Amino acid sequence: MLKTIIQASENFCIHQIREPHMVSDGINEKRTLIAYVDIDVENGKTHRVYIASDTSFMQRISKLFLEEDDSDEETLIDMTLETANMIVGSAKVIAEEADENQYTISTPRFEKVDNFDFEYDEAKIIKIENDEMIIAIKEL
Repeated sequence: MLKTIIQASENFCIHQIREPHMVSDGINEKRTLIAYVDIDVENGKTHRVYIASDTSFMQRISKLFLEEDDSDEETLIDMTLETANMIVGSAKVIAEEADENQYTISTPRFEKVDNFDFEYDEAKIIKIENDEMIIAIKEL
């Protein structure tokens, strides 16, 4: 399942941000804006997908979509929720087209601004220059 979410995240970097990116394993110790989306898989399992980005990553997205050079925290939170929705929604379409692990998604929820300290089963970091975003998944 993480595979389709990472594919959607990479598509987001390629087609929206339009900057080179790198994907690596794990999480980082940076202060991040953290949102999650719960997904219900057709096999009856529920997973939580976390999107956690440092402020500079989300500011990059805010600049792209809102043309703001210095967004306030509320705007960055809104952009975090929108980014989570776009990535997980795109992953849902990828899964449907591949006819594997089809699922429904819930409304994104904002968790907190802090270090990522949640339990997870798998995690990856997407990095653009020095900006980072964690994608993590946990079966509930």
